[in-house]
Amino acid sequence: MKRAITILTVVLTASAANAKVDLVTLPTRGTVQLTIYNSADLTLVRESRALTVKEGRNKLQFSWANTLIDPTSLEMLPKADADKIDIADLAYPPRVRNLGLWNVQSGISGKVPVEITYLTSGLSWRAFYMGTLTEDEKTMRLKGYVRVTNNSGEDYENAQTRLIVGKVHMIDQIAQLARRQYPYDRPGVEVQDDSRDKLLDAKKKVPLLGDAPIVGHLFHGEGLGRKEVKKEGLSEYFLYTIEGTETIPTGWSKRLLSFDVDEVPVVNLYKFEQQRYGNSVVRFLSFKNDTEHELGETPIPGGLLKVYRGAGDKGHLSYTGQSSFKYIPVDEDVELNLGAVADVVVEPKLMDLKTANYRFDRRRNISGWDEIRTFKIEVRNTRELPVKVEIKRNFPTQYWDLKQTGRVGNFEKEDLDTVKFTLELEPRSKQEFGYALTTYHGVRTEGR
Repeated sequence: MKRAITILTVVLTASAANAKVDLVTLPTRGTVQLTIYNSADLTLVRESRALTVKEGRNKLQFSWANTLIDPTSLEMLPKADADKIDIADLAYPPRVRNLGLWNVQSGISGKVPVEITYLTSGLSWRAFYMGTLTEDEKTMRLKGYVRVTNNSGEDYENAQTRLIVGKVHMIDQIAQLARRQYPYDRPGVEVQDDSRDKLLDAKKKVPLLGDAPIVGHLFHGEGLGRKEVKKEGLSEYFLYTIEGTETIPTGWSKRLLSFDVDEVPVVNLYKFEQQRYGNSVVRFLSFKNDTEHELGETPIPGGLLKVYRGAGDKGHLSYTGQSSFKYIPVDEDVELNLGAVADVVVEPKLMDLKTANYRFDRRRNISGWDEIRTFKIEVRNTRELPVKVEIKRNFPTQYWDLKQTGRVGNFEKEDLDTVKFTLELEPRSKQEFGYALTTYHGVRTEGR
């Protein structure tokens, strides 16, 4: 595939009457590093190249046609002999699009390593996960993946890839800057002295980072060799650095396995709350991002988790459910809603309704009374595993009293108008319990 970015070295040798111009094609990139944000359409690119220069004045032509590079973010720095190389300026020729000319004054001849940095749009990444529960559903194998997508218009071969979790403040959108007809404004229009600094503000907020300690692993594809991932906290950012290099052509996506942790302890909980979930029982799966749960070394980026359950000795899987979640800091709990289930059933039934304890005002109108509702709740577990069920009952008033019947343990008062019952059911079993709810109305609420 033809590369979209080209740099030519134009060497000018001084001659008063006749200037000789030599065009030399720049060698290919030595290295390239991508720092990709997931909260903004923003990627910082750092390239190393070896320039062939002659002593005196040199011109470098940089073209970014058909890409989403922000030309206002282009910078170049010599990585050796910096005291002998003066990168004077970067000019944008009038009536020419997608072209810049660097003026370089060199005190030496030969190859000089330089680093070129710029911001580009069109590169993105997202995280997603697969969890496989053991047959007893007490632990889960958790695999994290990252998908990197390149729609920047430029191929990045053998690129070191870094992924950033965290928000960055953007003054201008990089894609808009990349599509401008002129990098700053029309030729001849006066530009304020601080305009370039403002346009480069976003780039200054992108961390240019060195190596970080290796604390995890990342794999490329399936069975293509082990890759280590370096992770480092950066105040409001968190950086994941993939060890080694990846080739990411434009128009392509690559899936990378970011971690694989076995036997993560999990808690399964079935919840019933008519006000929130209707008549369905909803299954929740929870774990904690800490060392006790075989995690806790780094935050976990938000994404979608699909959960399966191992079935039999042949490695077959059965689909359990899925849930999306937000960024999980270290030592934080996460509870995932896996959706409604049919194998755990809760059926509340109103058995009796009556009123009592009427109060009357001076005109013999009713000014207060009690309502007594008697409920029976049946809970069935049709699974071959024990389950824990949490039942919440919501009341239309904060003035109430409850008397419970049956073998279920005592209820807990959740808030002013909600109580919670917790049951543990053996496989293929059923439990029943009841309660009488008294609600107070009018003057009967006084003093309560």
